[in-house]
Amino acid sequence: MTSHVSESLERYERDGFVIFRNVLDPGLMGQASEHVAWLQERHPELRGEDLGNQLVAGDPFWVRLVSDHRLLDIAENFVGPDIALFASHYISKPPRTGRPVLWHQDGAYWPLDPMVVITLWLAVDDSTPENGCMRVIPRSHRENLHELRPRADVDSVLGSESATEVDESRAVDLTLSAGDVEVHHPHIMHSSHANTSPRRRCGLTIRYIPTSTRITSSEQPFPSALLLRGAPGVNVYQPWPEPIPGQNFGRSS
Repeated sequence: MTSHVSESLERYERDGFVIFRNVLDPGLMGQASEHVAWLQERHPELRGEDLGNQLVAGDPFWVRLVSDHRLLDIAENFVGPDIALFASHYISKPPRTGRPVLWHQDGAYWPLDPMVVITLWLAVDDSTPENGCMRVIPRSHRENLHELRPRADVDSVLGSESATEVDESRAVDLTLSAGDVEVHHPHIMHSSHANTSPRRRCGLTIRYIPTSTRITSSEQPFPSALLLRGAPGVNVYQPWPEPIPGQNFGRSS
């Protein structure tokens, strides 16, 4: 294990998150940005923050992106060599109208047993405090998962929040450039403000699990479950999509 990887793992264990800079190249990130626009044209019924799990397994470019060896190599440091995709979701906050994400822990929403999972948050756009970057409470990953409560009074991405109180004075803004990757723990408390700026803020969440983690949803196979590397383990997976000329986005390989 290189000293850089060792330091990153130590930082993750201590704080519950770590950032890797310049992981994916500008050319691929430009394609990812175009992919988001293509998805929104193809699915006008969905807001930019709602491009998620049901779309992944049928989209060759999306699968190509989440299976990129540079992302899997990062994930392998946290979950081991046998890797599956549990879920993936573009959260594309449009200029001036992008909704907030209220304080929550990802693991509180997920049908996984055990809760061994890692999120890679890939910055498709530059992500800053002005356009609603992600915010975390460092070291909150050491807490248990909290109950959730609905929030109908706020137009937010999730429509709910953690039922525990959050000391926002401890919050850290995660400023990222396109192609950077932030990795966080399923228990860490995080949120993001609304995008009131004139610039879009888009990130792709990628939830990788070791294939020993069972997806316990009654929907089997889970819509976005894909085997990406190594042995299949305990789950049933969706087949990788075959490119269909004229129906898929751009290049799929």
